[in-house]
Formats: sequence, structure tokens, C-alpha cells
Amino acid sequence: MNTIDPWALGVFIFFFATTIVIGSSIQWIRRLTRGHGKNANAQEEWGLGGREFGPWVTWFLVGGDFYTAYTVIAVPALVYAVGAYGFFALPYTIIVYPFIFVVMPRLWKIAHANGHSTAADIIRGRFDSRTLEIVVALTGLVAVMPYIALQLIGIRTVVQALGLPGDLPLIIAFISLAAYTWMGGLHAPALTAFIKDIMIYIAVLVAVTVIPMHTGGYAALFATAADHPQAMLNPGQGLPYATLALSSALAAFLYPHTLTGILASRSADTIRQNAVYLPVYTIVLGLIAMLGFMAHAAGITTTNNSMVVPMLFQAVFPSWFAGFCLASIAVGALVPAAVMAIGAANLVTSNLLPPQKNPVRTSRITAFVVKVGALLCVLFLNAKFAIDLQLLGGVIILQTFPALILGLTPLRLSAPGMLAGWLAGSVFGLGLCWMDGLKPVHPVHFGVISGNVSTGLLSLVVNIVVVLVVSLLWPARTTSTTKTEILKEAA
Repeated sequence: MNTIDPWALGVFIFFFATTIVIGSSIQWIRRLTRGHGKNANAQEEWGLGGREFGPWVTWFLVGGDFYTAYTVIAVPALVYAVGAYGFFALPYTIIVYPFIFVVMPRLWKIAHANGHSTAADIIRGRFDSRTLEIVVALTGLVAVMPYIALQLIGIRTVVQALGLPGDLPLIIAFISLAAYTWMGGLHAPALTAFIKDIMIYIAVLVAVTVIPMHTGGYAALFATAADHPQAMLNPGQGLPYATLALSSALAAFLYPHTLTGILASRSADTIRQNAVYLPVYTIVLGLIAMLGFMAHAAGITTTNNSMVVPMLFQAVFPSWFAGFCLASIAVGALVPAAVMAIGAANLVTSNLLPPQKNPVRTSRITAFVVKVGALLCVLFLNAKFAIDLQLLGGVIILQTFPALILGLTPLRLSAPGMLAGWLAGSVFGLGLCWMDGLKPVHPVHFGVISGNVSTGLLSLVVNIVVVLVVSLLWPARTTSTTKTEILKEAA
């Protein structure tokens, strides 16, 4: 067990606690500055920030959703363990930005025109099916739990690195996230996303400058990486690398939290502007992934891959700056986890429960229950790598792709077809995950395709095939006026 370094712990507490206090008090400050009257739509204020976020806030919020403990803990850990294979996250983020630019403004227009706040709302309007609405809402609710679990692991990891013993790090992670989300609503992560990104940028830029100086420069770094048995993609790794990147890109903006950031935007143009500028985050992601190789160069050895980055920072930096870097990781997990819980709560209040007298309180309770579910994922899902939890969520949420994205097209796809596809894809994908011990890829030998393929992509193919077949056998009824208006809006 690590001994507690008071300097590192003190700096960590200062930055982490300050972020929680600022985020938790934002709603009280807004009520104070706007008067004591209740907001005309308190639920929309808590869950979507009043749909008033402009380009800068949206840029930080969507980036905050997208770059999480997955980025700072899980990706370097995977690179440390398996080498270049872990860099699949780079092409994944490059693929996703054109997808955002083309598709997300259409979804925003539909949601804005019809007052929708969730993906399930949009799908209900498109297919006029309460059953499909419930299925999509439940899918989003379940899919986000392992993703939040990854954020809890991120916070727990840095608290463990500070030397706190036993289950205390996980308890601290859970309580801090619960308090931050309960009090602040969506305005909390929207505001503190600025703090989070600035802290991470400082930590990463200093790390990629200073750490190579301690290890003989980048030439020595890459020479050390080349000695790693999996530093380069080995024969047969190209297929899983490519399919994981593609499936991750398709899943990224189906999650309740990423779609929440989109729907909270002020306009469709705001979304397009962000799609243009968000690739800046990809540059930072590449630098963060390099920390896995830097850990090898610095002589870091551990069997707990999630501890790689905290151990690297503590080995190279003075105590006070190591505490700052660990705080940046914890805040980087706290902000998106809050948006995830809020997005899940929006699904419950909008799509699963009847109208509530106090929807904000219901949303807060729901967000808390979702975090309890995430805590159970941490305790009982025995994933080899933390990143596997995010990829598991991707398998689940990809089953909503046909209903949400293909639903924007004029194809005569039916609600029964969507339900049948969802069921087939979910059973197939989760079955493979169970058989493979939560591994995100499955061996396939079919014609020219031979090798490991993303489980999420395989399940999505099954889903779409079933959707098309059942829609042919059980076609959609004549397009209603509402559906026609939605398709026009999407165009």
C-alpha cells in the first residue's frame, strides 16, 4: 500500500473539492441571480440546461462527455498492456466527427420542433410506438451504467494512488459523484467542464514535455516502445483494430449523455461548429495514449493496468504537481459521469414514468439509482481492462442505431421490425460478451473475413438484417402526418 503524501493529497483535495462545490452551487446561484420564482420548466432546466448552451459551452460540454476516464485512464492502460492495438481510439474519434456534422443537427431540429428531450422521444414520434419508446429508453439506461462504472474506477484509481486504503476510494468516488449531480443538474458539468479541460490540458502538455526529458527524449521513448512485443500491430490485429474503431464511432453519440449535450445546444449551427472544432480533442487523445509507452520508458511495472498513469505521474513529478494531475483525472471522470446520470434520468422521467408533480426530484432520485447500478457494475463485472466496460456499453447502445439513425431516412421500416432487430442484436451481442468473458471482439471466419471482429459491430449487423427482413414481412403502415413532418424536418 502507498504511504499518504500530504502535499499530493492536499492539492488533490483542493482542486477536486473546489470543482464539486462550484458545480453543486450553480443552480442556487442561478436562482439567486434570476429571482426566487421557479423556472417555467424546471425539469428542462435541470436536465437540459434550458436548451441555451452556445458554441463555447457546448464545445466543452460535448468534449467533457466524450473525453473521460476512458481517455485518461483506460486508453493509456490498454496501450501499456497491449501496445499499438490500444490506439484504436484515435481513428474512432476521427470517424465520429463527420457523423456528428451530418446527423446530429437533423436530430436537434426534430427535437427542437417537437419538444423532445431524449432519443426515445424522437423514436416515439417517428414510429408511433410506445413499446419501442420504452425499449429504447431502457436500453439507454442499461448501456450507460458500465460507462459510469468506468468513471467510478477512474476516481477510485487516483484516490488509491494517493494511499487511501481499502474500500474508501470507491466510497469517496460514489459519494462525490452523487452529491455533484444531485445539486447541480446539467449546469454543473457544463460549467465545470471548463475547469476539467484546462486541468487536463495542463497535465497532459506538461507530461508529454517533461516525461520524455526524464527518459532520454522521444527517440529513446520510441526505441523502448519498439522493444515491447506488441508495440506495432501484429498480423491479424488490423481487423479488430478497424472494427472496434468503427463500432465505437457509431455508438458514441447514441448514449443518453452525448445526445443530452447535443440537445442542450442553442441551435443546429452550434452543433456543426463543434463538429469542426472537436478534432482538437483528438490531438490531446493521441498524446494521452502515448502515456502508456512513457510508463514503460520510465520503468513503471504493475499488474493493475489502471494504475499506470497515476504511478507514472507520481514517479516523475513533484508531489504537489502529481496531486494536481491526479485531481485533473478525477475531475475528468466526475464531469462526464454526471452528464451520463442526467441523460439516463431524462429517459426515465420523459419515457418510462407518467408525468410527475416534481420531475426534478424524480430525476435526481433516478440519477442516484443509476449510479448505484454503476457501482454494482464495478463490484461484479470482472472486466480484464477498464475500457471493456465502455465497450460493453457500446454493444448495448448500438442496438438503438437502426431506430434512431435509420429512422431519419425515408425507408419504410416498421416498429415491429425495429423491435425484432433490437431483440436479436441484444441477445446475440450480450451472448457473445458473456461467452468471451467481456472481451470486446469475437473470432469470425466467414469468407474473406477471418479474425477477431468487434462484438458491437457483429450485433449491429444482425440487428439491421432482422430489421430489414421483418419490415418487409410486416411493413410500416401509411406514414402519418407526424411522421411526415419529422422526415421533412430531418431533411
